[in-house]
Parts: sequence; structure tokens; C-alpha cells
Amino acid sequence: MDVLQLAALAIIQGLTEFLPISSSAHLILPSQLFGWSDQGLAFDVAVHIGSLGAVLFAFRHEVWRIIHAWFTQLGGRGQTPESRLGWAIIVGTIPAVIFGLLIEDWVESAGRSVLVIATTTIVFGVLLGIADKRGSRIRPIETMSLKTALLIGLAQAIALIPGTSRSGITMTAALMLGFTRQAAARFSFLLSIPLILAAGSLKGVELVQAGTTTQWHEIFLGVAFSFVAAWLCIRLFLVALDKIGMMPFVIYRLLLGIALFVWAT
Repeated sequence: MDVLQLAALAIIQGLTEFLPISSSAHLILPSQLFGWSDQGLAFDVAVHIGSLGAVLFAFRHEVWRIIHAWFTQLGGRGQTPESRLGWAIIVGTIPAVIFGLLIEDWVESAGRSVLVIATTTIVFGVLLGIADKRGSRIRPIETMSLKTALLIGLAQAIALIPGTSRSGITMTAALMLGFTRQAAARFSFLLSIPLILAAGSLKGVELVQAGTTTQWHEIFLGVAFSFVAAWLCIRLFLVALDKIGMMPFVIYRLLLGIALFVWAT
């Protein structure tokens, strides 16, 4: 890839990883419009590292408190809201891991068609709008239980279908369960950490097993661009969320889905 293509795709990945608008739908457009080839394993590893670094940096204080409280509870001390949140993240991650193993082959073949992505972009965009309008938005993140975490985790597993948006479907589920917008977004971002770590690790193993020459400059640039884009996205999204709500993202998803349908037909 040339630098312009690499930068564009890394920025798109970094932005759409955490916004409720689907990274799959956006990464398919450049290849369709400009004829760009597959970005390759090195790029996949780079953007996963960048996105992971961004969310860890943005939530470094929360992540440290959760990890410390979780290990402290394992050591025999009492449960705290932070340790309970740690368990919630673990429980919420399990469904995506199980479903990922079951439908991986389907996702890699039929699931990546433009029509599938267009359909899920619209359907789950509408559900996000309904959840934002009808949810009570009163529960703080501290009230996250293992049961509600499992329900959000089951929703996250649906995001294995391209076009759904992992962040979008988890925020939708959290809003439907009565959480505030801030709580829904924060739990969604925290829930992304183990999945991005797992996906990046698997891609890294594939890269090593492939035995191809590592393009270190592509990895470095991919990490840098995706990190900056993802970090800015997280920060700005959390600042603006209570002011703008989810409707701008819903409208955007509807327009994007329609554009994809027109393109596919």
C-alpha cells in the first residue's frame, strides 16, 4: 500500500471501531470506489494495536482500578463496584468468543457481501435509534450486573455479522436495558479491550505463520494513524454524546446503507 491508502484506511478503522456506524461498511467502500486491494495481515495487526492502545490510554485510570480491584477480590477481599465491572467485562466477552468460533467460516465467505452489510447497517441503525429514544437512560455503569453484562455480550456476538457495528449493538443493548448514554458508551469501550486484544493476537500469529517479509514502516504508520484517530474519536464522542444523542449516527447509517444498496444493485 502507498502511504495515502494506508493512512486513509487506518484513520477509517480507528474512527469507525468505536463509533456506532460499522467499520465493515466503511472499509468496503474504498475498495469498491477506488479499486484498492486487500490491506493484508500487517495492516490488520497495526490497526488492532493502534485501536487497543487508544482505548487503553483513554481509559487508563478506569482500567487500572478495575484490574487492581479484580485481583484484590481474588485475593480474598470484598467485592467493589470496580471488581464487579471487571467480572462483567469477562462475562460480556464470552458470547462473542463462542459465536466467533462457530460462525467464523460463514463470516469470511457469505457474511462480507455488500448486500449483507447494507442490510445490517440499516436494521441495526434503526434499532439504535429506537433504543436511544425509548430507553429510560437512568442506570449508571456502577449498576452493571453479570446478568445485564451477559445480555450485552450476547448482543455483541451479533456484531460478528459485518455491518452490525460492535460498538453500535452493545450501546443499543445497554440503552434498552436502561443505562445512560455515557454508561452505555463506556461499557462498550471497555468491553472492546479483550476482543481487540484477542483479534490482534490472532492476526499477529497469522502474520508470523505466513512467513512473509514484515513491512515495518506500514505497521508503524498503521499503528500511529489508527491510534490518533481512535483516541480522538473516543474523547470527542464522550464529550458530545449527551448533547447530540444517537440520532446523527442513526441517520448516517440509514444513508450509508441506502448508498450501499444502490452500489450493489
